[in-house]
Amino acid sequence: MAEQSKVIRARGYRWEGVPHKAYKTEGSHFHGITRQTLLGEDGTQSALNHQTRYFEIAPGGYSSLERHEHTHTVVILRGEGELVLGRELHRIAAHDCIYIAPQTFHQFHATGDEPLGFLCIVDRERDRPHLPDEQELAELRALPGVGDRVRT
Repeated sequence: MAEQSKVIRARGYRWEGVPHKAYKTEGSHFHGITRQTLLGEDGTQSALNHQTRYFEIAPGGYSSLERHEHTHTVVILRGEGELVLGRELHRIAAHDCIYIAPQTFHQFHATGDEPLGFLCIVDRERDRPHLPDEQELAELRALPGVGDRVRT
C-alpha cells in the first residue's frame, strides 16, 4: 500500500503524535534542548530523503558545538539567540533562515526570555557529529567576539 499524505497538527510548538525527546542521551556539552522529528524518522515517509526536525532550546540553553559532513537548513520559528557559525557569531531571531555548510562548526544559544525554536532539515542518511578537538577548540576560543560564547 502506498504511503498516505498527511497533516501533523501543531499546538503551541508541539506536534500531535510526535514524540518529544531529549536532544541527545549522553554528554554534558549541551544544555536545555529538546527535539521532535516531524517527518522522515524510523522509515516513515519513505519517499523523503531528508528529516524535518524541530528543536527547542530553553532560555540560557545551547546546542552542541559540532560539525558534520552533511549540510543543514535551519529556519528560526520563535525566540532569539546567537549562532556560532564557523569563525563568526550571528544574532538570530524568528524567521531567519540559515544554511550550514559541510564541516562548519556551529552552536545555537537561546539568549531571550522565551525558548529558541527552529526547524532543522537534514539528509535522512548522514554522518555522526564531530566535536572539536583541543586545537580546534583553542582556535575557536581565541576568536574575538566568538570565543567567549563557545560552550563545551
